[in-house]
Amino acid sequence: MVTTEPLFRQDAYLREATARVLAHTAEGGLVLDQSLFYPTGGGQPGDSGTILWDGGRLPIATTIKFEQTAVALVPAEPLPLPPIGAEVTQQLDWDRRYRHMRMHTALHLLSVVIPLPVTGGQIGADKGRLDFDMPDAPADVAALNAALAALIDRDLPVLDSWISDDELLAQPWLIKTMRVSPPMGQGRVRLVRIGDGAAQVDLQPCGGTHVARTGEIGQVEIGKIEKKGRENRRVSLHLID
Repeated sequence: MVTTEPLFRQDAYLREATARVLAHTAEGGLVLDQSLFYPTGGGQPGDSGTILWDGGRLPIATTIKFEQTAVALVPAEPLPLPPIGAEVTQQLDWDRRYRHMRMHTALHLLSVVIPLPVTGGQIGADKGRLDFDMPDAPADVAALNAALAALIDRDLPVLDSWISDDELLAQPWLIKTMRVSPPMGQGRVRLVRIGDGAAQVDLQPCGGTHVARTGEIGQVEIGKIEKKGRENRRVSLHLID
């Protein structure tokens, strides 16, 4: 079984790094020993970018999980892959990733201003959404937008820490999602905390990439609120800049 070191988790702001090719997948993907590229998961799309090596260039359309411990980069077109063992340079499509980071952190804040169980979610570069177990639509969307803006303007730090699977199971209130399981199975779970100490506003399991401070999110605005079932509503969120 091959293993990819997740550079995206160690430093979400890293845009370029070298790596060595470990394997080619049967579908034409590329497995590296360490990856800048975040694989699709938790509602966040896989990263795109470019792989360079001596004599070659490969555009990457997206990134997915491979087996249990690795990441596979999916080429944008059927071009020759760098050979196994080759050293390559990874270049991230940073603008797209950074917008995903801003949106992901903004959606965590949306779950703060709408403190209801989350039934689903999706992150995009311009728009994201959370589905809530919400029998009735919010009465005052303007107040929700104001609350989001206030949290963003506080420029709270976004931090992470780790607990064991067993510790998480003993604290089920940390899990906001009803239908999406936290990233468990590796013996430990990453927690993302917004705010520190007495200023903490959110703490939940999450494997995705985030901005370092809420002030980086910029202006957001709640869009459509759609009924998606008897007690389920989908709340869209837009990045304005």
